[in-house]
Amino acid sequence: MAQPFTLLIKPSGSDCNVDCTYCFYKCRPSEIGRGRQRMSDEVLETMVRDYMRLRFPVAGFAWQGGEPTLMGLDFYKRAVELQKKYGSAGQEVGNSLQTNAILLNDEWCRFLHDSKFLVGISIDGPKEFHDYYRLDHSGGGTYDRVMRAIEKCKEHKVEFNTLTLLNARNAGHADELFDFFVELGVRFLQFIPCVELDPATGEVADFSITAKQYGDFICRFFDRWYERGPEKMSVRDFDSILAYFISGRHTICTFDKQCSQYIVIEHSGDAFCCDFFVEPRWRLGNILETPIEKLAGDSKKRAFGRAKHNLCNKCVLCRHLAVCRGGCMKDRAPFDKDNFARESYFCEAYRQFFDYTIPRFMQIAAKIGAGGASGTGPSAGPKGPVG
Repeated sequence: MAQPFTLLIKPSGSDCNVDCTYCFYKCRPSEIGRGRQRMSDEVLETMVRDYMRLRFPVAGFAWQGGEPTLMGLDFYKRAVELQKKYGSAGQEVGNSLQTNAILLNDEWCRFLHDSKFLVGISIDGPKEFHDYYRLDHSGGGTYDRVMRAIEKCKEHKVEFNTLTLLNARNAGHADELFDFFVELGVRFLQFIPCVELDPATGEVADFSITAKQYGDFICRFFDRWYERGPEKMSVRDFDSILAYFISGRHTICTFDKQCSQYIVIEHSGDAFCCDFFVEPRWRLGNILETPIEKLAGDSKKRAFGRAKHNLCNKCVLCRHLAVCRGGCMKDRAPFDKDNFARESYFCEAYRQFFDYTIPRFMQIAAKIGAGGASGTGPSAGPKGPVG
């Protein structure tokens, strides 16, 4: 049997019903992110059938975008039907949906609850932070609509977490964000530090954050998380670090030894190595022409996974190499996508964070290992979509 992997699926490609200033699709090649994009019934059935027939104990479908709810509710009802049709006895299926939540209403939420979807909702914190970059196509803010959707999720008992992009507007406000998520009742959350290049200048875009800003934010957020009680809130990066100190393995690819946890399926059926490298040079093929199992084991995919082993001298000599592994390859090469051996843009943030937190992570891990803590770490509930 093939080494298990997850599908990260872009059924509506880069299409979206909001117009976020920092959207990374704006920097993608034109052949990847232009025009109306919708996954056909043929691609959907081929993808579900061939993936389910691999008989992984857990078949993971992570639906993302653009905005995946643009496919309409019937598309996901059909996906679930196909999973049941092609699944085998005892096989577990995990569906997750990463969304801006604008379209979530009662009908959507009933389906998401009944079908046991884990929903990741993109929200950048309180209104003054969220509405600064996350605008609709008319230039209006989206915060109020997202908050209404969150209330609908709570009403229908939809399992959800939050994804926050740390940007130039919110990264200096760790306390405000922590208090906001506590008040909102969010128990599972994740942060992505924003760094993108301005296509016009080739320089880091204004909405990006510096390594110092990221380091200061994540250290302060850790303090608040630790003081409140780690069992009360699950932070995706923190969970992965705890998993490492308990089992020796990370749960996310950012700090893992190699990038091999999933493959990306675009609306057309084209497969790629990674969500951050959806570009012609890393195209694996198309699922209508080549079985998914063969694409996942392609020599190009294996080479991409091994590329994370290419480390700069600073990484090789770093005391945190074992837990960090140089970070995400996307952040190693924002200026040179042919050189994965560069130092991460966020290197100093990681050094600051690990210096500051590792003793306490090890204490928490020891408690979990001894059965003295619960509700956090690698076994604590849903971890949700990536990216």
